[in-house]
Amino acid sequence: MERIRFIPYRGKQILLVDLVHCSAAECEDTLRTTPDYVTGQSRGSVLLLADFTGALFDADAMRTLQQTTVFNKPYVKKAAWIGTESLPVLVRETVSKFSRREFPVFKSKTEALKWLTED
Repeated sequence: MERIRFIPYRGKQILLVDLVHCSAAECEDTLRTTPDYVTGQSRGSVLLLADFTGALFDADAMRTLQQTTVFNKPYVKKAAWIGTESLPVLVRETVSKFSRREFPVFKSKTEALKWLTED
């Protein structure tokens, strides 16, 4: 299973960044490859869902998350996060401030997908 892939939902393509149960090193590797998928799309068009369920983060993985969110910003129309229980609130706030973006957190994948596909 690829950690980054497009999934269809309500006639739209959602870029799923699947960090479920990843080690910090796996998170960092996955996040480093995310721009390869995002930059192949039109600016302001990507609907992105990141699933952090059970993911582990160290300083390097957090720094990569911050850098990736900044780099992807011009291409992302909307981004939603789920499974953030393993991500400290301070990390979420830091990433938001660093990237100057908001990342709404949802309780379920379905809830996040519905929000992403609303116009």
